Amino acid sequence: MPEVTVQQIQACGVVGAGGAGFPTHVKLNAKAETIILNAAECEPLLHKDKEMLRAYPDEIIAGLEAGRKLVGAKEAVIGIKYKYADVIELLSKRLPAGMRIAELSDSYPSGDEFILVYDVTGKIIPPGKIPLAVNVVVMNVETAYNIARGVPVTKKYLTVAGAVANPVTIGVPVGTTYAEAIDLAGGATVRDVGVLVGGVMMGKLAASLDEPITKTTGGLIVLPRDHKLIQRYSLDWSAISRIGASACDQCSFCTEMCPRYLLGHPIEPHKAMRSLVFSHTGESSTIGTLFCCECNLCTMIACPEDLDPKNVCTQNKRRLMAEGRKWEVAPVESRPRTLLNNRRAPLQRLIRKLGLFDFENKGPLIADSFQPKRVTLPLRQHIGAPAEPVVRTGQEVKVGDVIARPPEGKLGAAIHASIAGKVSVGKDAIVIGG
Repeated sequence: MPEVTVQQIQACGVVGAGGAGFPTHVKLNAKAETIILNAAECEPLLHKDKEMLRAYPDEIIAGLEAGRKLVGAKEAVIGIKYKYADVIELLSKRLPAGMRIAELSDSYPSGDEFILVYDVTGKIIPPGKIPLAVNVVVMNVETAYNIARGVPVTKKYLTVAGAVANPVTIGVPVGTTYAEAIDLAGGATVRDVGVLVGGVMMGKLAASLDEPITKTTGGLIVLPRDHKLIQRYSLDWSAISRIGASACDQCSFCTEMCPRYLLGHPIEPHKAMRSLVFSHTGESSTIGTLFCCECNLCTMIACPEDLDPKNVCTQNKRRLMAEGRKWEVAPVESRPRTLLNNRRAPLQRLIRKLGLFDFENKGPLIADSFQPKRVTLPLRQHIGAPAEPVVRTGQEVKVGDVIARPPEGKLGAAIHASIAGKVSVGKDAIVIGG
């Protein structure tokens, strides 16, 4: 594989293939002692990372090795659940010097980068910091694959699961609709559906099946509209806050199960719940919600009253960030709490608790053959500034052509045409095809 540069990665528009989609050229333009490939994939029913490792082990290892060289890391580590013995065996035969596998527990949220860094290195990322603060860089499986390919990112891999005829992992052009992806899984098996984008724990409820798949879409979970998860994600903030204020009995289970609290971070979700009633006396205690990772364990598993401390924390976090508020107590070194390992949520228990046990827990990768006639490419697909169009309405483009770039000097990533066709430029997105 030719030497990879950050300039090439930037030109290809590579971003983190899950989460916020941090531009990879910025992440790898740093120095670290360790680089970790996050193959934990702990969201229930998602299988994309594991399936890609089975199909493209050489490419993903090459992408990780390229990242290791760019950041000057002494060691590269693949973090993957111990239960995927066949994938571990497949990878073990191919590892170059300076690369190893770390076997992870089958629990949630083992894929959270704070938990992953702790499990692999024993280091705790300080509150409000990033892995680089402990000389670590974390990379997604699909991101490593895109680095190795060395071509513009025009395709997205994702799992389509839940109430579908054939749960699968697919690779489709960026901008393909949710509806088209669901059809590739044999279609929904229920008439009235809701779709959770990104996963059932940290995802969002799709507003429409016509929404487009972006560079960060990791999965689509199709569920009946009356499923309890769809009902929960449909609640608005006024209902969440009203019910929380009237029903929370301050049992503190949400705090005792919080992964960040267990790492020693100054966050206590039960005190955020308290602030719903005592808005003044509880204010200082809720500032720790700035460190909420939004994993949703407090809501989905911990709370015995079916309340929503996660959304209380995130609403408070967004307000504090908008006000420019900071943590007001002098920082102290975080130390893991004694029960950290005993309070991880086993994935099978999580699946049963969430009402997902009756759905097939698989997602084999199928051949990449789907070509939509039309794609919609949002100008904001990742963290940073929205990209700005560099094409005009009516212009013909080919697959891989640059159609938008971030503003000069701003954080962002280029967007490329995922199909060939005629362009229509809108305020928030570029459409290709008719």
